Amino acid sequence: MNAAASPFGRLARCLCDGARLMVGQPSYDTYVAHMAMTHPDRTPMSRAEFFRNRQDARYGGGSGGFRCC
Repeated sequence: MNAAASPFGRLARCLCDGARLMVGQPSYDTYVAHMAMTHPDRTPMSRAEFFRNRQDARYGGGSGGFRCC
């Protein structure tokens, strides 16, 4: 049995996904699914690139200042 298929595995994934959303870190798996569905001609970012992109978007990385909204 796959750990993600167990009730505990599903609960753990749900809690982790919820925690990521609370701190503004969207799901990489959701991003990859979106790219495959709506932009099949484009290569999705790697997990590390996605994380950096979302951090920069949230905190204004590279623009020289803090961005709250």
